[in-house]
Amino acid sequence: MKIVIVGAGEVGSHLAKMLRNASNDVTVIDNDNERLQRVTSIADVGAINGSPTAIDVLKSADVASANLFIAVYPRAMQHVNIVSALIAKKLGAEKVVARINDEGYLDPENKLMFKEMGIELMFYPEKVAADEIVENLRHASAAESMDFAHGKLQVALFRIDEESPMMDVKIGEFATMMQQEQVDFRVIAINRAEETLIPRFDTKFQYHDLVFIITKREGIPLLMKYFGLSRINVDKVMIFGGGVIAEMLARSLEHVVSDIKILEINKERCFELAEKLDENVQIVNGDGRNSDFLMDEGIKDYDAFVALTDSDETNILSCVAARKFGVERTIAEVENIEYIHLAEDLGVDTVINKKLITAGRIFKFTLSGKARLVKYISGTSAEILEYTVASSSKITKGALKDLDFPKNAIIGGVIRGNDSFIAVGDTVIEPYDRVVVFAKSEAVKEVDRFFK
Repeated sequence: MKIVIVGAGEVGSHLAKMLRNASNDVTVIDNDNERLQRVTSIADVGAINGSPTAIDVLKSADVASANLFIAVYPRAMQHVNIVSALIAKKLGAEKVVARINDEGYLDPENKLMFKEMGIELMFYPEKVAADEIVENLRHASAAESMDFAHGKLQVALFRIDEESPMMDVKIGEFATMMQQEQVDFRVIAINRAEETLIPRFDTKFQYHDLVFIITKREGIPLLMKYFGLSRINVDKVMIFGGGVIAEMLARSLEHVVSDIKILEINKERCFELAEKLDENVQIVNGDGRNSDFLMDEGIKDYDAFVALTDSDETNILSCVAARKFGVERTIAEVENIEYIHLAEDLGVDTVINKKLITAGRIFKFTLSGKARLVKYISGTSAEILEYTVASSSKITKGALKDLDFPKNAIIGGVIRGNDSFIAVGDTVIEPYDRVVVFAKSEAVKEVDRFFK
């Protein structure tokens, strides 16, 4: 696939590397030579120095033959991305995507208007991150989980610590325990020492493992019990950092929870937030890195602590401090991908990374039209994909055990009509099923061929 990316900032560079690793032909346009040099040092991509809205520059990148055009120009008004995307579409690009920074553009009527003009997807990374945090808090449990098919199936993430009842238990033994409880589930992956494993029945859970399990919604409470976790009622949320994500998060939560407090060090920004947000959202001017300040603000009384400052290190360490104060759920924005494992090792419950969330939404456009959703899992080299099965696709040609499905991928669950079930070797996938697949990055293209 031929892909042109406008913008060699953090998001553009991450997309360039990811899409090139998936064997796509990638060209990056930017008018900053230093940014171009950085992206070419991490990925084997073409680089063109020039204005992102100049027609001759776009033509030199052969936009007319591009299968996908992505406008993610950094630190610019959204009109730069929108104009370049519209020009690319007019020149002949097959699909175009643009980054925006105005939430109003995502209103249904506005999205429809831009779609009619030819922009297939507009995304606002900060809004996507805020929505991800709301979804995470909504599950109200000590286990991080993701919904598929409106919650008919869920993928839950469990961490094995020194007190976990599952330490050194084989997956086969765990399956026997769960059969007695009549709960359908499947362990679809384990992240261990920065390596993502597709487990077998004799695989043992080990200290520091991150275990991914797919089950029906009703199976989550019992899985939590076996992993020694308890349900958390999130009704009081403290947010450290008063940026755009914090503002959106507070607006989403203000009628859902009883107590929201934002800690922001910049006094002027505090006044802005006070004017924009409901009066029941408390805005406090102060430094959340100070333990005495956190104590004075009653951190011990809060159910969840969300760190959203511009510093990854501050976000991670403040979550560690919140955990020591007894806060049961911690969430940190961590934009440096290399820090994600560090955050998880230090006990941060959930890591939010805008680049990874954005990448999943855009990567879907490089797959067959049957891919409904792609979600990158922070801290792993894998994705979770949801497909709608075409009537002629290879995946329908027999039982899963007979299909030579990629070894670095696993089909976890199936939604058929109003029913959902966990896939096993004898399962036969039928046309129009919705299927949840866990795949390591190198297997995604091969998995996609099974669903074309």
